[in-house]
Amino acid sequence: MKEKVFLAGAAGAVGAVLTPLLVESGYEVYGTTRHLERMDGMREAGAHPVLVDVFDRETLANAIECIAPSIVIHQLTDLPPGLDPKRMSDATVRNARIRGEGTANLVSAARAAGCERIVAQSIAWAYAPGATPHAESQPLDLGTEGARAVTVVGVAALERWVLSINESGGIGTVLRYGNLYGPGTGRDAPQGASPLHVEAAAWAALLAVQRSTGGVFNVAENGAEVTSEKAKRELGWRPDMRLQQHVAQ
Repeated sequence: MKEKVFLAGAAGAVGAVLTPLLVESGYEVYGTTRHLERMDGMREAGAHPVLVDVFDRETLANAIECIAPSIVIHQLTDLPPGLDPKRMSDATVRNARIRGEGTANLVSAARAAGCERIVAQSIAWAYAPGATPHAESQPLDLGTEGARAVTVVGVAALERWVLSINESGGIGTVLRYGNLYGPGTGRDAPQGASPLHVEAAAWAALLAVQRSTGGVFNVAENGAEVTSEKAKRELGWRPDMRLQQHVAQ
């Protein structure tokens, strides 16, 4: 019997790449979307589409209970097409809600269904000012203000929820992704202080499912403001990984 994966955000930039990687690796993938028109594309990628909003706690909990996955992957974001700067202010607030309330709903539903293996997307640019490259042990910038504070507080809430399952013997893994670029991200070339190709991000999630024993991992290209040596060492991840490569075993 195939191991079941509940992929929240399967139609997003990372989720759309991750779905075929998981399917090719032998997992039975149940992918969520809020948009009916995206369901056919998810089926074509080999996933079972699940139409659900992460803020609908009851429907989400019922879906996860019925599916009974052994792994939940959180790749949910709410960003405008092309990362339109005119719409990013509102997107920052929506993303913070997903990271806080949405993650709480997802983790609570997973645990109620008996699933204690969770991999979640976080970000690599929420560290407090300090020596670079930033390592996972360095603190988040919780003393910041304004729009950045909204983002960092949301990130802290997401990570707290995901890592809480480690206290009861589960495996909660947080992937602090760098600045994504590539298909579906709105950026064709590397940008930001810690760039990361979307396909390399998807590979990190697959490897976390297969190899992580829990904790936080920076995931960004060489020369970034963060060090990804832990992900390379413990997960076998490399920043040049792409979709066309053979699936890891």
